[in-house]
Amino acid sequence: MAKSDPLATYNAKRDFKNTAEPAGTLARGHGNRFIVQKHDATRLHWDFRIEMDGVLKSWAVTRGPSLNPDDKRLAVRTEDHPLSYGDFEGTIPKDEYGGGTVMLWDDGTWAPIKGKSAKDLDKGHLHFVLDGERMKGEWLLIRLRPRGREKRENWLLRKIDDAEAGGSDTLVETALTSVKTGRTMQEIANSSPARGGGARAKRVVEGEKRQAEQGEAKQSRQAKRSRRSPSAASPKRGGMSAPGFQDVQLATLVDEVPSGNQWLHEIKYDGYRALLSIGKGSPRIFTRSGLDWSEKFPDIVEAAASLPGAALIDGEIVAFKDGRPDFSTLQNAISNGGEMTLFAFDLLHEAGEDLRGAPQVQRKERLAALLAGCDERIHYAEHVLGAGEKLFEAMCREGYEGIVSKRVDAPYRAARSRNWLKIKCTKRQEFVIVGWSESSARGRPFSSLLLAVNEGGGLRYAGRVGTGFDADTLESLSAKFNAIARKTPPVDVPRAAAKGAHWVTPKLVAEVAFGEFTAENVVRHASFLGLREDKEAGEVVTEKPQRAETTAAGTGVKISHPDRVIFPDAGITKSELADYYAAVAGILLPWAANRPVSLVRCPQGRSKQCFFQKHDAGSFGDAVHHVDIEEKDGKTEPYLYIDDIRGLLTCVQMGTIEFHGWGSLVADVEKPDRMVFDLDPDEGLDFGDVKKAAEDLKQHLADMGLASFAMLSGGKGVHVVVPLAPQAEWPDVKSFAERFSRALAQAEPDRFTATMSKAKRKGRIFIDWLRNQRGATAVLPYVARARESAPVAAPVSWTELKDIDTPKRFTVKEADTLIERANSRGLAGWGVAEQVLPDI
Repeated sequence: MAKSDPLATYNAKRDFKNTAEPAGTLARGHGNRFIVQKHDATRLHWDFRIEMDGVLKSWAVTRGPSLNPDDKRLAVRTEDHPLSYGDFEGTIPKDEYGGGTVMLWDDGTWAPIKGKSAKDLDKGHLHFVLDGERMKGEWLLIRLRPRGREKRENWLLRKIDDAEAGGSDTLVETALTSVKTGRTMQEIANSSPARGGGARAKRVVEGEKRQAEQGEAKQSRQAKRSRRSPSAASPKRGGMSAPGFQDVQLATLVDEVPSGNQWLHEIKYDGYRALLSIGKGSPRIFTRSGLDWSEKFPDIVEAAASLPGAALIDGEIVAFKDGRPDFSTLQNAISNGGEMTLFAFDLLHEAGEDLRGAPQVQRKERLAALLAGCDERIHYAEHVLGAGEKLFEAMCREGYEGIVSKRVDAPYRAARSRNWLKIKCTKRQEFVIVGWSESSARGRPFSSLLLAVNEGGGLRYAGRVGTGFDADTLESLSAKFNAIARKTPPVDVPRAAAKGAHWVTPKLVAEVAFGEFTAENVVRHASFLGLREDKEAGEVVTEKPQRAETTAAGTGVKISHPDRVIFPDAGITKSELADYYAAVAGILLPWAANRPVSLVRCPQGRSKQCFFQKHDAGSFGDAVHHVDIEEKDGKTEPYLYIDDIRGLLTCVQMGTIEFHGWGSLVADVEKPDRMVFDLDPDEGLDFGDVKKAAEDLKQHLADMGLASFAMLSGGKGVHVVVPLAPQAEWPDVKSFAERFSRALAQAEPDRFTATMSKAKRKGRIFIDWLRNQRGATAVLPYVARARESAPVAAPVSWTELKDIDTPKRFTVKEADTLIERANSRGLAGWGVAEQVLPDI
């Protein structure tokens, strides 16, 4: 019996005299290409195709592929296509089968996961890995059980939870151009030429990759990190020099875990603080004092050679004993070449960019992206947001040293500060060794060490430690003591402790665990943990826990009149508003920090007199900054901006409810990094009309290759936010926004107006493009509004906007919900895109 032609159906459906699609010819060989074609036919969909048995097995994915593992996208099996179809991009005539525009949306290779086979497709499932321009990682196709008289097979396409997982809308809403030609769907439909050919397309795709890396970094921290073979070729570093040593930030010891979602919490690792520098040449490892200890950690250096680019990473090197970091084990590993691990918790520099001024949470996101998939000898230090007390209890229960709590919005400062706090399960610190006492036991060189700390300009005796030594440690320390022996004590020691003591020059620093300080201020129940060769004796002082901050939600900013009611209808007080801003600082400041802002100040509450303030009158103190900007009349005025939570809450203390930002940063106020179209409806229009308008604006912008994002204004409408690479200047951005808005108003005059006049707005939606001019502002994400019920400006995905019935959906009382949403996959990548203005 003759074998049936798998392309017979494909060929029968098409008239190749009328369509530019390639005729179906069965190919030989067994390749592993996959493609996705965005297809605007009767209904927009994405055609997912994989090469198998000489054809492209095909499915129509109605809503497009989702990076969210919780999404199961319907994929309808269609006829097999020829391999040559993988290069088709163009327009199919409307009267032909599949009439409409086709874009080559993704291209790459596929393979079944290890242990699986392409033959599994016949069993109704396929588990595979993609390596495309846009779709990557593990995916799953599962056939649904047939129902009734279905003419086609219905399958589900789902992303597996891995390092490439992300948001539901990330791919389909932001990947808007062809990977082949760089064109939009509209440009393909209009038969516009390729945008600079493949090179242009490559730049577009690379821009989208950068966008995805920034938006999805918070997801990659949860991915499995596999160990690379030491023999694997190191990536090219582009010749960029490795950063040099920088002074490190230190944590302040406190007596309790700070509360609130403005803090992230990490495990306190029991090891050596280290800065890892990568770039041109071999990686280097510095101690906290700047010593180059690369030779002491050869395995970490080897592992770091696989990291790309140039960067300066802050972390802690540890060795494990019984599954936990152990300082004594680390010392033995250094001496005898044992296994060690670097836990990386901060990123100070990357690719020539100084990140120390960026918020803590942003630095960690960049670090997670840099370390994704790296050698297992270098780990990303995970953290929890809020819930620090639970982590602390768990760590103490498991025998760890404690935790470190860090303010999510704070910059990196080379000093000890309250932006980093350490909370210890047991008392332990460094002491200076000033002597040793003889031992009566045979073969034991000493019985205990005499300790001191720096205090009042000199050393103070702090007690003894007589346990925690193994034979090797006893021998090693004894040899060191012989080299620094002295005849007189370097510190005043009680007569009883000095009896039979031998003295040493105070150079060596010991890490000691102890039960408590006695009334005489000496340690009790002390145990030796190891020498601290990375610390100088002059640095060692008594560590006394300070009281954890309690003012203004733990920020140190005092809020006067805390019980003053700011929102009478909602009963929200000034202190509650401050607590809201303190809680959401980590998700608000990435949008508000280092951007000129105008404040809506309502000192007596929203129902009393409110006013705008944009200039610095000198009344805010040092927490709120200003940038000098030349105005139209040639005068230079100081415009306000903030860069941390202190500045944010200082503004709230001064009666601020709303923060409105420029479309550019203080680093270069003349080059906008976003456009905002505020859809402001006339009274009486339904919110559904506004949502439909926002969707239409999104599509018109997408037709020009611009990704956009939706934000509930907390007022009457929706903001359509368009991120930009800060390249064009204000006149060009203003011109684009005005021409785009007027074109829409001209096309649909009964629906839209681009004129501010109230008279011309009747029954229409005003597309407010005026926010896109120099000096204009727009309300920022997560900012409270001075309106009834205390609503909040809140980012939403395009998918969920369809089911929201009011622009005031979220309020100040929902800080936890807003934080959870901001860190969810649904909003991963919101507001992030590297894109430039097209010509119109």
